[in-house]
Amino acid sequence: MNTEIDYDLTPDQWETLKALRVPASGFSNLNRLVLAELIALRLAAMSDNLPVITPTGRRALIRGSSRLWDVAA
Repeated sequence: MNTEIDYDLTPDQWETLKALRVPASGFSNLNRLVLAELIALRLAAMSDNLPVITPTGRRALIRGSSRLWDVAA
């Protein structure tokens, strides 16, 4: 059974999720409300008081990347 879920994230949520891919990429600039939303969706988490992308967040980012290309076109 396939348990993958497509996430309908806002542009801000996508950008924050992308920013979490790179360790120490200026976390002070992240929108705390958007980060809290991603944590609630289990796409991000806090580790040692730093936000990190979860494996589920990585899968969502990869699966959603084709939709992001459509938006950019």
